[in-house]
Amino acid sequence: MLLADFVQQVDGFDTLSPKEKIKLFGWYLHVHKALTSFDNEAIRACFKQLHLPSPDVSVYLPRMAAAKPPELLKERSRYRLGRGVRSELDKKYGVHQSVVQVSKLLSDLPDRVPNIAERAYLREALACYRVEAFRACIVMTWNLAFDHLLRWILDDPTRLAEFNAAITRRFPKKVGLAVSSIEHFEELKEAETIEVCQNASLLSKNTTEILREKLKKRNMAAHPSQVAILQSQADDVITDLVNNVVLTLT
Repeated sequence: MLLADFVQQVDGFDTLSPKEKIKLFGWYLHVHKALTSFDNEAIRACFKQLHLPSPDVSVYLPRMAAAKPPELLKERSRYRLGRGVRSELDKKYGVHQSVVQVSKLLSDLPDRVPNIAERAYLREALACYRVEAFRACIVMTWNLAFDHLLRWILDDPTRLAEFNAAITRRFPKKVGLAVSSIEHFEELKEAETIEVCQNASLLSKNTTEILREKLKKRNMAAHPSQVAILQSQADDVITDLVNNVVLTLT
């Protein structure tokens, strides 16, 4: 998480005293930058990054370490947050408050999924969501929905026959290809499978568009890039795929 995004979560950040801002910056460095300790320059850099005038941290940090109880613990020329301060900030910001709110809305989704294996997999995807691993969450949710689609096709002989008949209609070069097990779908790209489903009229127009769109988001999330994957994107992928694929294709 970027520092600018973090401070947007803090109510009244701009009106906080320098000492309170230092605590927040220390917590950010511990949690989001994985630093076990920080020095004066690291705190100054946080003020600079936000285009804020930096207080005299060489005075503030020793005073905070000398407080009773200490707000900072000094280790040579470096500092770390005291236990009380760290615990308080963990409670407030350990999980983005908007993530908490959306998680409550999503928490009932696994119980609505009848398949036990799919339910467990969705819970793992939501565990990624709650720690803001949104890329992993999007990839896992896509895997769940696409696997559900394939098994839905296989579960009904009529659907399967219509799917197989549509393969060569949509892709004439794949003559001779017929699906009879989950492994046979490996002969088709995911996008091709969606195209065949559309050609066979197995899916509604809306469901087809949802799958196409979410496949693009999965591809974006699955590969290293400079594209930021945000909570809102994960929200969209989870709710759309679970409600409109996993719970609809029965």
